[in-house]
Amino acid sequence: MSSTDAETQRKIANRLKRAQGQLGAVIAAVENGSDCRAVVTQLAAVSSALDRAGFQIIASAMKDCLVEAEGEPGADEVSLPELEKLFLSLA
Repeated sequence: MSSTDAETQRKIANRLKRAQGQLGAVIAAVENGSDCRAVVTQLAAVSSALDRAGFQIIASAMKDCLVEAEGEPGADEVSLPELEKLFLSLA
């Protein structure tokens, strides 16, 4: 694994950990009967953080597949449709 890959993984993990903390705050807010606007705002932040992490994971995978495809003719024909499906699953 290159240092860029390790750095990307670290950033993704940090983003997911922040989302985990935000989700804990949402759960606590629901359990405490907090104002629905505050709960929905926090929930939207969690959703956005998860979406960004997912897009970053897919973007990293696409980059890796394109690099691999340069050395293997036809490899992108298998990988790119699957990546497209994953990307669209986040939409």
